[in-house]
Amino acid sequence: MIRVNRDRKNSRLRRARKTRMRISESNAHRLSVYRSVKHIYLQLLNSNGSKVLTTISTNQKDVRKTAPSNNIESSKVIGKLMADYIKKEKIEKVAFDRSGYKYHGKIKALADSIRENGVKI
Repeated sequence: MIRVNRDRKNSRLRRARKTRMRISESNAHRLSVYRSVKHIYLQLLNSNGSKVLTTISTNQKDVRKTAPSNNIESSKVIGKLMADYIKKEKIEKVAFDRSGYKYHGKIKALADSIRENGVKI
């Protein structure tokens, strides 16, 4: 009989742990994504993961006007804002931590937007 894991959140977190172990070995700044039903959140962490450098989300007042909800267009706006911050801080390369989410839709649009604005992922 095939064993089926029915708990989607635990499966996602298991995938995220594996990715974070690989990222920690690379000693690059980590760009972490969290996706909720209504909003999308981005955190830029330093190379060892002990300090959050900045957080950008669709829940912030100044961003809410340009990116009102959790959709692909909002992901592109958030990606552009984060890329601008990364370039301003003179960080050359970041590791994209998709937190176990599949690389399509909003997550893919976010990563593509960051790359288009001149940040190496």
